Amino acid sequence: MKLILIVEDEYGNAEILQLLLEAEGYRVAVASNGKEALEILRTGEKPALILSDFMMPIMNGGEFGQAVGQDPALNQIPFVFMSATSQDIVRRAYAGYDAFLAKPIEFDSLLRVMNRLLTETSPVKPGTVQVEQSLRHLLKGIHMPSED
Repeated sequence: MKLILIVEDEYGNAEILQLLLEAEGYRVAVASNGKEALEILRTGEKPALILSDFMMPIMNGGEFGQAVGQDPALNQIPFVFMSATSQDIVRRAYAGYDAFLAKPIEFDSLLRVMNRLLTETSPVKPGTVQVEQSLRHLLKGIHMPSED
């Protein structure tokens, strides 16, 4: 069973989402803000996917996403925002997410997005150490012709 991390400050929303995902066979961990989620990520089992709200106290979704994106141990975990906030605002705060679902969320849409992200081969996200190393290796043998 895959572990899903839900980061949601509205207790009722988190509880319903947890119950629905558990009924689908997932194990679920829940955090009420980004700071609490980072503590879970850094001390516990790494989840297969992160579902995060954007507007939260203490550490919002944008700050949380940036922290996850900058941590090589975490930045390959698929990251899904669930928010009533405009996607443009979310993107300005953290553009490294893998999917965006507008609240209220349709559970079938969420399951389709999760299934896609959990089954596709995990591409290397832009800006990660692996991408930088791959580009350096690729460009190492390329010589550009001079303009003479």
